[in-house]
Amino acid sequence: MFTDERQVLVVFPHPDDEAFSCAGVIRQMTKRNIPVTYACLTLGEMGRNLGNPPFATRESLPEIRRKELQQAAEAMGIQDLRMMGLRDKTIEFEDDEKMVKLVADLIDELNPSLMITFLPGFSVHPDHEATARAVVEAVRRMPEETRPTILAVGFANDTVEKMGNPEVVVDISDVKMDKLAALQAHASQTAWMIAESEKREESADELSNNWLTSEAFYVIKH
Repeated sequence: MFTDERQVLVVFPHPDDEAFSCAGVIRQMTKRNIPVTYACLTLGEMGRNLGNPPFATRESLPEIRRKELQQAAEAMGIQDLRMMGLRDKTIEFEDDEKMVKLVADLIDELNPSLMITFLPGFSVHPDHEATARAVVEAVRRMPEETRPTILAVGFANDTVEKMGNPEVVVDISDVKMDKLAALQAHASQTAWMIAESEKREESADELSNNWLTSEAFYVIKH
C-alpha cells in the first residue's frame, strides 16, 4: 500500500500525535524511500505529564519534547521534520486564514500526493480540531485535479458509530517495533502508558494487538 506516493505531508499539532496514529504507516513508506515531511505545529509545551516526582518544569518541557520529537522522527525514518513554532493549546484561537495559509504554503512547496491529519469533528482536542480544519480547507481550495488524498485519524469514542468503519486499515505488524520505538521516544508523555500496560498479565499481547499491528484511517471526501 502507498507504493506510488510522490510525497507525503503529515500535519499534527503535538509531538506524539504521529506516534499514536500513523507511525507504522510512516515507517512503511520511508522504508520504501517515499519522501515524508512531518509538520508538527507545536512542541506540546503544555503537556500535562511533568512526572511524579517531576522530571520537568514548564520551562524545560519544550526542549525535552523537541528532543523526543527528533528521536521519534528518527525511529520513523523521517528526514524532513518541520517544527512550525506555534504555541500548544493556542491553535484553536489562531486566525483561520493564518492556519489555512500555513498548510497551503507547505502544499505549494512540497506538492504532496497524500496528507495525514486528524478527522474533523472526531479528534477530541481543540488543537487537533483546528489543525484538521485547516488541512481540509487548504486542500478544498485547490483545483480538484491537483488535490492530494487526505487520510484522517479519528480518536473520539463515537467515531465508528457516527462515521462507520474506516475505509483504510493498514497491517503494520512488519514495523511494529519501529512504532514502539516512536512511542517510547516520547517518554515524557508515554512512559506511564507503557508502564501500566506492562503491569497487566496480558500486557505484551494486548499492547501488540491494540497499538502495534494496525492503523486505521478515514478518507476525507472533498
